Amino acid sequence: MTNIYILLLSRLILGFYFIFNTFNHFRNLNSLAGWVQSKNLPAPKLLVILSGLFLLVGGVTILLGIYVEIGVLALTLFFLPVTFLMHDFWKETDPQMRMMQMINFMKNLALWAAILALLFVPQPWPFSLGY
Repeated sequence: MTNIYILLLSRLILGFYFIFNTFNHFRNLNSLAGWVQSKNLPAPKLLVILSGLFLLVGGVTILLGIYVEIGVLALTLFFLPVTFLMHDFWKETDPQMRMMQMINFMKNLALWAAILALLFVPQPWPFSLGY
């Protein structure tokens, strides 16, 4: 019985984490677009908006416990390019920047693994809109 409460707590934390980062993403749109541009990627503002939408979809689906597969797909579409293109620590020459980018790279991999694991939790989830 306590497992359903642990799952609910995990969903709340993870869902709110992605939703919080969505708002942070859009609040810092211009500076994030500048960072994307510094990585020589096309249409930086559009990419930031798109990645923010992926965060929002993922966070909401996890929080509400509905359309989880779509949310995991959205977050995968966020994590794959962001992790490998934006946190490319192996290209950094400054030791502090290298360490910071490596930490973010590993954090993103761990978060991605966590959301992929959600696919194996039987649905509908307790306390979800799909229950």
